[in-house]
Amino acid sequence: MTSRQKHRVPVVRDSKTVPFDTVEEAWFWFIAAQQARNDGARITAGQGLLERPCEPLDILKILDRLYRLRTLTMDHLLVLRFYGRRNMAPDPRRIKEARASKLWRQAMDRLEPVFESKGILRKNSWLIRFDPARKNTRAHVGFIPHQENNWEGVAAE
Repeated sequence: MTSRQKHRVPVVRDSKTVPFDTVEEAWFWFIAAQQARNDGARITAGQGLLERPCEPLDILKILDRLYRLRTLTMDHLLVLRFYGRRNMAPDPRRIKEARASKLWRQAMDRLEPVFESKGILRKNSWLIRFDPARKNTRAHVGFIPHQENNWEGVAAE
């Protein structure tokens, strides 16, 4: 038995993990965790207010795999990072955010089945997005269901 094995403290999980309700919620949590880590925080499993079914590194690995498979492009990742740091999704009603909104939605649509299969996201999480009883949740702020670009064909000023 090595010295590392002697002093290793097993993680005891008393409570069940709480999966995320939406892909956006998982993404904003991931960005906040990465920002905290960049600022010097030490990420330890099971130490948050809610015990999540993954660690930020798990989401990073998923992103890396989807990028290597060319499911997500660099444009997707740049939009996810930029708006994740702003802690809000791009608004498709704003002309300057129309393309970013389309890329954001594509990325979220591609991340959702992977997160569900890994247990990071609740099954049928798309139902939660359209539940009127949950209007006051953070994931719904600024959320607009899929729609075509309202500004397509409009000349820029």
